[in-house]
Amino acid sequence: MKPNWQNRLRLGVRPMGVLGWLVLVAWPLTALAHTQGGEALGFSSGVQHPISGLDHVLAMLAVGVWGAQLGAPAVWLLPVTFPMVMACGGMLALMGMSLPGIEIGIAVSAIALGSMVCREVRPPVWVATVLVGFFAIFHGHAHGTELPAGANGLLYSVGFVLGTGGLHALGIALGLMYRWRAGQLALRVAGAAVVVAGGVFLWRAVL
Repeated sequence: MKPNWQNRLRLGVRPMGVLGWLVLVAWPLTALAHTQGGEALGFSSGVQHPISGLDHVLAMLAVGVWGAQLGAPAVWLLPVTFPMVMACGGMLALMGMSLPGIEIGIAVSAIALGSMVCREVRPPVWVATVLVGFFAIFHGHAHGTELPAGANGLLYSVGFVLGTGGLHALGIALGLMYRWRAGQLALRVAGAAVVVAGGVFLWRAVL
């Protein structure tokens, strides 16, 4: 039986609460960024980086939409897990640790997550969490390797975590269309479009 719509809407607010908490934590850091160039560059670049590539954007949105389709607790667990694990992947890159097949992993993430949305796959929550966390490593490592020269690595990491959280929140908002039958169809079509885009990304990655 599908979750009650009112419960879905109420539970959908939780990721926004988590995002708000992250903003509150980062607030003093952003204030510092106004006075020191490296910090300003790090934070602003980090926030902008997740939206600088369509492959990242589509995967982030798919996580939020899939969570909305699954309902509680996935609606908040997936969007929280992804940025947390992604930050770990980013730290690996900042520490100079290499990870093979980054672009392939990102492309496959779009294919896999888009497929989950398109087919409305409902695995156990732990399976969905592990899948999302696995792909988050590739996205995080890609962010970490593109740290601008002279930028503050810590604030850059905070920035791309917040930017990613914003995309997840947008995905959850889009996922609320699941309330209507037409919305369910629209989300499945959108998931199929993400799969096609992921295929294009994969084709480019292996060339």
